[in-house]
Amino acid sequence: MAKKDYSNLTKDQLLEVIEKLEGKKKYGLVWDEERVPEKVVTDCQGKLPVLTEVKGKEITTDENEPTHILIEGDNYHALSVLNYTHKGKIDLIYIDPPYNTGKADNIFVYNDKIVDLNDTWRHSKWLNFINKRLELAKPLMKPHCPIFISIDDNEVANLRLVCNKIFGEQNFIACLPTIMNLKGNQDQFGFAGTHEYTLVYCYDKTATKLNEFEIDEEEIDDWVEDEIGFYKKGANLKSTGVNAPRTKRPYLYYPILVDNETKEVSSITTEEYKKIYDKETKTFDDDFVAELKKKYEKKGNSFFLPMTNGELMSWRWKRDKVINETHNIIITGENGDFGIYKKQRPSLSDIPSKKPKTIFYKAEYSSGNGTAQLKKIFGKKVFNNPKPVDLVKDFLRLGGNKNSLVLDFFAGSGTTAQAILELNKEDEGVRSSILCTNNENNICVEVTYPRINAIINGYEKGKTKQEGLGNNLKYFKTSFVANNRNKDQLKIDITKRCSEMLCLKEGIFNLIKEETDYKIFQQGNRYLAVYYDFANASLDELKEAMNALKGEKVLYCFTVDNHGLDKSNFRGWKNIRLEPIPQKILDVYKRIFKN
Repeated sequence: MAKKDYSNLTKDQLLEVIEKLEGKKKYGLVWDEERVPEKVVTDCQGKLPVLTEVKGKEITTDENEPTHILIEGDNYHALSVLNYTHKGKIDLIYIDPPYNTGKADNIFVYNDKIVDLNDTWRHSKWLNFINKRLELAKPLMKPHCPIFISIDDNEVANLRLVCNKIFGEQNFIACLPTIMNLKGNQDQFGFAGTHEYTLVYCYDKTATKLNEFEIDEEEIDDWVEDEIGFYKKGANLKSTGVNAPRTKRPYLYYPILVDNETKEVSSITTEEYKKIYDKETKTFDDDFVAELKKKYEKKGNSFFLPMTNGELMSWRWKRDKVINETHNIIITGENGDFGIYKKQRPSLSDIPSKKPKTIFYKAEYSSGNGTAQLKKIFGKKVFNNPKPVDLVKDFLRLGGNKNSLVLDFFAGSGTTAQAILELNKEDEGVRSSILCTNNENNICVEVTYPRINAIINGYEKGKTKQEGLGNNLKYFKTSFVANNRNKDQLKIDITKRCSEMLCLKEGIFNLIKEETDYKIFQQGNRYLAVYYDFANASLDELKEAMNALKGEKVLYCFTVDNHGLDKSNFRGWKNIRLEPIPQKILDVYKRIFKN
């Protein structure tokens, strides 16, 4: 479309154009992003985030078990760092963001001020806040990654439109009314509220496969086993719906034969099948079918044509499938009065399971359980409205697997961490997590970290003694590097401060050697070296140290060259992957902070 030229319009004509533009109705979500910009975003123009490990707060039980990451700081900064360290690495995201209720038990703080019900810009502020964080979260997702978001009526409509914008409406999976209080909240106007919502989206629905729930002992009685495995009676093999008549699907119209004595299933010959329907004239030869019926009934077979209320229909399966998969057909009835059904097999594995319903409810999801689970650890109420562990565990079961890397960038009291640790114990999984939370009201220091510590190492509170579940934890805080206008100096400054980010990126944390110009880290049989010598004076010394190590090795080496490293400097290095720093970090930050 050609761009309109307004240069020759008078002032009155321009005002008329502006009035028409402002009067146009827009579909979808529109809000004033610049009316009240978020300080945490605008402040970043003068500094760039890095991570610093908080020494003394690491938790180690067994180096062979998963290591979880806790990042204290604003999640905008944490997600910015993760855009470098974990782009395309996350298997599942669960978040429980502020609901923006305007009430004291679920406050939303924006620019260091509580947003209450009297704030006329409260929805715009919340949209600024959540939109920026979801935009940073999307690049972290693997193609199959789902995201589960807890929310309530205050922002569910806005959140769905934001998610449509970011993830694409085609990647919407479900909006689950999630029953948190079956008795209902009697304080609500008109209706006693029982539920919140869980919005479920994904990066790419074509690559996403959700799991199902395991069935309980009572439900297993509905299933039987044959030589193939579990099954139960499924749908009738006759088609239903508008496309069921044989005229709509002529090649799915044919007889199925059932031996009256053995109940064995078969069909007519290929030559006979081809004579039933003439594709040139698009007609059925019913006289020929009547002859076939007499022929096969004389041989002791029941002759079944798909028919409903006297109308000839079609089968769900092609003829070849019926012949080749007789083991997946159930014949009911006796003496020729038979019914023909599919065997319903477990859809996801050999074990029967059930698809979750869109009304998401279990007694264990009660919001009171979340509070009780925290009180069990701390002996008192330390957090408002924590999510029940069982709810988050079910999201993890449905959206991930035993090896999933899970991100929660509204970690709050640490429910997601406890859910992952319990699941790992239950099914011998090796799930790991990255948890991000600020330290507003000392939440990270006084609740999130102590809770994770208690679950990993065990705790004793009153008469309650709980054994530890194991796993490991690394605790990081966000800090900053000045965004120096001298680009070479900025590269030097970032390089000096990025070691712990690189450890996080590679999952290699244990410092085994530290010199002025370089550090070497180890995790099992994997090694990470970070080289800071801007004159390359100690490179031969580092080469000797790294060549002596056996295992998977990576070297991050400083260079001011935007295009990488001079490979001639790295001849004679044994089995090592070479990565330049810090240009790739700065490229990520340039995209995020528009430097």
